[in-house]
Amino acid sequence: MTTRQRTRQRSAAAAILALTAAGSTLGLPAPAQATVPKVAASWSSLMYRSLTHDAQLQAMRTSLATQQKAVRTWTAEVAAAGKAQRGAQATLTTATSANTAAQTRWATARTALSTARQNLSVAAKRKPRSTTAITKANTAVAAAVKTLTTRKTQAQAATAALSAAGKASRAATTRVTKANAAVAYMTAAAATTRQAIAALPTAESYAGQAATLSKDVVNQVRPVFKVTDTTQVYGVTVHKNIAFAFKRMVDDAKADGVQLSGGGFRTTQRQAELRVINGCPDVWTAPSSSCRVPTAIPGRSLHELGLAIDISSGGKTISSSTPAFKWLKLHADEYGFVNLPAEAWHWSISGN
Repeated sequence: MTTRQRTRQRSAAAAILALTAAGSTLGLPAPAQATVPKVAASWSSLMYRSLTHDAQLQAMRTSLATQQKAVRTWTAEVAAAGKAQRGAQATLTTATSANTAAQTRWATARTALSTARQNLSVAAKRKPRSTTAITKANTAVAAAVKTLTTRKTQAQAATAALSAAGKASRAATTRVTKANAAVAYMTAAAATTRQAIAALPTAESYAGQAATLSKDVVNQVRPVFKVTDTTQVYGVTVHKNIAFAFKRMVDDAKADGVQLSGGGFRTTQRQAELRVINGCPDVWTAPSSSCRVPTAIPGRSLHELGLAIDISSGGKTISSSTPAFKWLKLHADEYGFVNLPAEAWHWSISGN
């Protein structure tokens, strides 16, 4: 990966993370726009998507990998939870049988004690009185009391074991339900992400769509333009809707060892002054080509809208033989900028 690619990926990823924190999901919103015609915002949005395409695609692929890993993890959990549920159910079945048996033994012990007490009463009333029979009956009662106490303790323990087994079984069932739901959810999420990746337009497609709008942007921005629609990028004043693309172009050129700067917005008054400075035969009517340095008629220059930049490099206006111009010829269209052939330094969104 080149320095430029790393720089681009870091800056684009940072922009995506910032937007995600503000409420974005896999759909990537456009950056903040100037209050201008919708077509200008569309151009900016398309260029933003073009320039953050690689980072967005990587983010989506990372999400897909995470979702696929989650599917595998939860699928394993389904198997483990199912095994635990079967074990809990077996324990519950055993505890149910044991509790039934313990309750039956306790009931039998209660009946045995009642019978022993009745036998003692009969022995005590029998005439003539038999000390041996009474002693035997008393012994039987004592034994029945001891057995009843033991059976009661056993029954209570069996009841507690049954309650614990029931709780464990319910927890195991809940675990299985949760795991199955998670598998279904993550499987659906992964499918959605795969579809989004497949449907994601290429960076070139976004940039191409923006290019088809450029002339409409110029035509619709011109009648409503305000100076407040501009902003500064590294000291160059440009229209807010091209600021992101221009900044990325400057950053990426720098990563490739090319320094870019220049002059962007200028007022109509300044445009008229330049016409005089550049020797145009008439400030308001003479064609641009009639000036010593081609200079648009005031009211027609894209500089007056902040949609054009006269590029300089190293403090000097570039020419067709400079490294900066050669870099721009190779890459400027990626950022939505087109050269005016008669002026190597003049780059705008429509080439005018």
